[in-house]
Amino acid sequence: MTDIDDFLHAQTPTAIRPLLGLTILLVEDSLTACEAMRLMCLRSGARIRRADCLESARRHLRVYRPNIVIADMGLPDGSGAELLAELAQATPRVQSLIALSADPDRREEALSSGADGFIEKPLGSVAEFQAAVLKFIPEDKRPLGPRRVCEDPVNPDPVAVQEDLALAHNLLQEGDQTADTKTYLATFLAGVARTASDSELHDVAQGFARARALAGPEREKLANVISSRLQKPLVI
Repeated sequence: MTDIDDFLHAQTPTAIRPLLGLTILLVEDSLTACEAMRLMCLRSGARIRRADCLESARRHLRVYRPNIVIADMGLPDGSGAELLAELAQATPRVQSLIALSADPDRREEALSSGADGFIEKPLGSVAEFQAAVLKFIPEDKRPLGPRRVCEDPVNPDPVAVQEDLALAHNLLQEGDQTADTKTYLATFLAGVARTASDSELHDVAQGFARARALAGPEREKLANVISSRLQKPLVI
């Protein structure tokens, strides 16, 4: 741990910044979700580190020790449940292990793996994020007295959404898709769609997930919806 890490861990949480002194490792492959989480951590006082896959998270954990690990359940090289199960059995244990998913049906799987809690994406405001995280951290890390509630919404970054859609488009065009790739892609896009409040994209991604074949009208429809989003000019 570096000197700056020691300094940040020694800071005391306040009513305005209730996560001050905490370091969060976010294991999340979606830039849209990461940017939203970064802003919520910034406004809450927490320091955030990011890993976009299981391998990257494990490399990080060999060097740094966060207070909290928030792991998405669907990652390009496996399930966040794998990492949470490893960390739940590790000694010393990370203080708080939290699973993250746009699919509420994965809550039981997450808790069974050893997670202390489950957060359903998307979180619409800083207050929701703070409440979700504070629920699962030790009492001595929580701010004393009344806490100022910040209801400011966190809107998705349009650039991050475009980056995620471009990644999904490239994966969809690959010729060697497998059933696992299809499941990952559908889950990834459903999460992006929910964070970006894009109900059409969400429904089409869900239809693609339910389709029996990797190729067919559902795949073509999904490709068309993604392409239409990528062709729209960015409004920043």
